[in-house]
Amino acid sequence: MNPGLPFTPGVAGVDEAGRGPLAGPVVVAAVVLSEGFDTSGVNDSKQLTLLQREAVYERIKSSATFHVEVVDPADIDRHNILRATLLAMSRCLAALDPAPISARIDGNAFPPEPCCPCETWVKGDGRDAAIAAASILAKVTRDRLMVLAASEFPGYGFESNYGYAAPDHLAALRELGPCRIHRRSFEPVKTMVNQPCLLDV
Repeated sequence: MNPGLPFTPGVAGVDEAGRGPLAGPVVVAAVVLSEGFDTSGVNDSKQLTLLQREAVYERIKSSATFHVEVVDPADIDRHNILRATLLAMSRCLAALDPAPISARIDGNAFPPEPCCPCETWVKGDGRDAAIAAASILAKVTRDRLMVLAASEFPGYGFESNYGYAAPDHLAALRELGPCRIHRRSFEPVKTMVNQPCLLDV
């Protein structure tokens, strides 16, 4: 684990979780870390275990300025996943109080009409602690939402695959059909939208 990524106080880090899944929301977070924030254990969320993410998540929420946006599947289908994500990034930045000096966006695409100067950082969640913190908030938030969704839509394995195209999820899709939180614009869901969901019958 990285012992402590660098960051710039007052500069927001922005990242998302859930662009690739077939079901559920995409979650975007923006985080501003203050001078002196303890970055030990703060790293790309994919490099941390569940317990590590949960521990760092609580520390970020108690000590950092942040905002989280949850974009539901209908908005993803309406805008497409990239635009829906970038619009949520703009909303996250606008909601931060106090406003950030500037922002570092994980990836290579800029949000539309941001409220502050932005720069893109490819693989930024492994290079900047504020971006890494945003990745942790986004992933933990999304994973928790998908665990809740598993109780409402049983059979798809959302509590373990989190809506990604894992073999158990694809098998459930073939057996049950899409449910209300599946993304209609994503294949193979797109070709299955006229099939009834057995959970809704």
